[in-house]
Amino acid sequence: MPVIRFVREGRDVECYPGENLRDVALREGIQLYGLKGQLGNCGGCGQCITCFVEVKGDQSAANSLSARTAVEDAKLRRRPESWRLACQALVERSVVILTRPQVSMGDQRRRIEAALGAPLPQGPTAWPVVESGEDDDEEAGDDEVVQNQSSTDAPATPGDEP
Repeated sequence: MPVIRFVREGRDVECYPGENLRDVALREGIQLYGLKGQLGNCGGCGQCITCFVEVKGDQSAANSLSARTAVEDAKLRRRPESWRLACQALVERSVVILTRPQVSMGDQRRRIEAALGAPLPQGPTAWPVVESGEDDDEEAGDDEVVQNQSSTDAPATPGDEP
């Protein structure tokens, strides 16, 4: 699985390829928002620009996320090219991310260098495939029989009694 290395938080988080960066961060308890974003954000629609992050590394790092959307191009036109809206970015491969890049850290340069220096696992580039067996089909058939029996035993509405 791709790994997202969050520099500010000092955490590596696994996710499935194609997962939304904002969803993964919130699921893992990563703080994407400053005060303004905590008080009011658009919920991932790309309208409030409070969930921006910076992709660290070379050009190949930028390709670890999906291409910039038209919403990002419009909302981030005065920001560096390495900045993305977490709500609009899908994780394709392992990547190093700096959350809240507008807020500096005392040891920011050292942390970024350390995060980029440690290798990131590439992980698979597709969702895992779950093979269904014959047992699953039989169980589903049993559920349908039970469901059909219960629906014929009781009237659908109170006035439908025989």
